[in-house]
Amino acid sequence: MDKTTTRHTATDPGSGDQSPEIRLVMRALDGLREDLFRDPFAYRPLGPLAADGAVMRRTPGFVRRPVRWLPHAAVALAALAVLASGFVGGLHFLVSGVLPAAAMLLTLIRPVAAFWLSLLSVPAGAFVLAAGPPWTPPSFFSHVVVMTMVAARTRPRTAAWMWVLTGVLSLMTESLLGAYGDPMTPQLLFAAAMPLLVVTAVRTRSEAKKEVTQQQTVTAQERSMRTLLEERTTIARELHDVVAHHMSVVAIQAEAAPYRVENPPPELEQAFATIRENAVAALTELRRVLGVVRAEDYQAPDAPQPTLADLDGLLRNVRDAGLEAEKTVTGAVRELPQGVELSAYRIVQEALSNVLRHAPGASARVELSYVLGGLGLRVVNGPPRGLVKAASPGAGHGITGMRERVTMLNGELTAETTEDGGYEVAAFIPVAREEVQ
Repeated sequence: MDKTTTRHTATDPGSGDQSPEIRLVMRALDGLREDLFRDPFAYRPLGPLAADGAVMRRTPGFVRRPVRWLPHAAVALAALAVLASGFVGGLHFLVSGVLPAAAMLLTLIRPVAAFWLSLLSVPAGAFVLAAGPPWTPPSFFSHVVVMTMVAARTRPRTAAWMWVLTGVLSLMTESLLGAYGDPMTPQLLFAAAMPLLVVTAVRTRSEAKKEVTQQQTVTAQERSMRTLLEERTTIARELHDVVAHHMSVVAIQAEAAPYRVENPPPELEQAFATIRENAVAALTELRRVLGVVRAEDYQAPDAPQPTLADLDGLLRNVRDAGLEAEKTVTGAVRELPQGVELSAYRIVQEALSNVLRHAPGASARVELSYVLGGLGLRVVNGPPRGLVKAASPGAGHGITGMRERVTMLNGELTAETTEDGGYEVAAFIPVAREEVQ
C-alpha cells in the first residue's frame, strides 16, 4: 500500500518531483490553453483610439472624431479588398475570399475566434483548391493581418503561439493533403514574423510603461501616507508638553487640596487621592505613548513650546531673511488653550516659510482675528518678484501639516492662489467658551 501511494505521488502531474523541463512544458501548455483555448468566442469589441494616445495628440482637433475609428476603417477596407480579390465564384470564392474577409472583420469583436477561423480555413482550402497550394494570395494576406490584429489585442506570448500553430498546421496541410505547388509555409512564417515582432515589442513596452506608472502611483500614495504619519507624529510630540503640563498641575492640585481645608472629611480626601492617582496614571501612559512615536534621534526641546505671543519674534526673523511681513490683530486679545496657540503659531510659521521658499520678493500679511467662537488666521502674500527656485525633494508637505493641525482641533483650513498670483492660507480654529483661560 505504501509503495503504491509513493508511486502515485511521483507520477502526479502536480508533484514537486517533476524535472524542470517537464514543469516548463506544462507551464507552456497552460499558457497555450489560457490564451487560445479558454473561451475562444469571448466578445471583446475593439474600442476607438484613446483620446490621450500618441496618434490623437498629433491629430488636429477638427478631424479627431473620425480618426478615432481609423483602425476599424482600415480593417474593413482590407477585408473588402480581400473579398474583391478572391471573387472567382463557387467554393473557390468561399475559401479564398469570404472566409479570409470574415476572419479579418471578426478580429474587431472576437479576436481569438477570428484566428481559429483563419487558421482552419487552410485545410478547407486544401480540399477545395486541390490543384494548387492552400494559401492563396488573399488568404495569405488575410492571415497575416489577423495574427497581427490578435497579437495587438492580447498578451505578447499569444503571438508566439499563433505563429507556431500556423507553421505546424500549414506544414501538415501541405504534406499530408497532397497540395500541389510550391510550399508557402516558409514565406508565410517569415512575412508574419515581422509584424508580430513589432506588435509584441510595442505591447511589451506599453505594459512595462503601465506597470511603472502604477508603481509610481503606489509609491506616491505611500509617500503621501508616510508624510501624513510623520506630520501627525510631530504634532503629537509638540502637544505632549502641553498635555503633560496640565496633567501635572491636576496631580499637584489634587494632592495639595486636602491640606487647604480644615478637618476635611475622609470622603473628600479619598476623592482627591483618586484624582491624583488617575492624573499620574494618565501622565505615565502619555509618556509611554510618546515613547512609541518618538524617533531614535529625537530630542525633547529645552525651551517651552511657542504661543501666539511669540509671533513678533517670528516676524522679526523673517524680516531679517528678506521678507516684508506685517501683523494685524482684530478683536479682544485673550489667552487661548495652549494647544490652540501652539497650532496657530506653527501654521503661521509654515505659511511664512512657504512664502520665503516659493514667492521670493513678495510681501506677506498675517491677520489674527479673536472672535467669540474661536480664532481666525489668515496669511496672504503677493506674487513672487524674483526667480522661483525648483522645489527641493521632500518639499510641498507644509499644507499637509497645517491641515492636520486644524483638523485635530475641529477647525477648517483653505489654501489657494489669489487672483493677483499670490497665495492665501486661511484657517479657523473653534474654541469653546469654557476652554478660554
